[in-house]
Amino acid sequence: MQFTSREDIDAPIEAVFAEVTDVAAFERLVLGRGADLRRTDTLTEPGVGMAWHARVTWRETPREVDITLVDYDPPTGVAFDLNSGAITGRLQVDLDALTPERTRLHVDLTVAASTLSGRLMLQPVKLMRSDLDRRFRLRMAEYARNMEDRFKDRA
Repeated sequence: MQFTSREDIDAPIEAVFAEVTDVAAFERLVLGRGADLRRTDTLTEPGVGMAWHARVTWRETPREVDITLVDYDPPTGVAFDLNSGAITGRLQVDLDALTPERTRLHVDLTVAASTLSGRLMLQPVKLMRSDLDRRFRLRMAEYARNMEDRFKDRA
């Protein structure tokens, strides 16, 4: 199952990449949504190999998810692998400089079942696909607007 979004942002590609790779901000976001998150790597600089272990509640059941940064290509993109045992996924973020002051953000989230129990967990998601796709796109649009606002405040 795949969810995609494409947003144009009024900010230079370097500023957008800095926002997309702001690890502390994403950790605060995840913790603010009720998940338990901890770093599992020892890297001091952002790069391939950064890893987290998250404990989230999904469909009223606690789930464990391992997240690993597998691609770090400044300033054009990053990719994360997600693994919960029953479900695997990849979050790919690509950036394209449209002009020196405008950037296109392309986010692609792909999830797949790796076991029978994973297929059973994803079945209700498939039934709600159109609603989830709409919510994913709305959330990405809001993220892009917030990013633009933060960039304008700094400029």
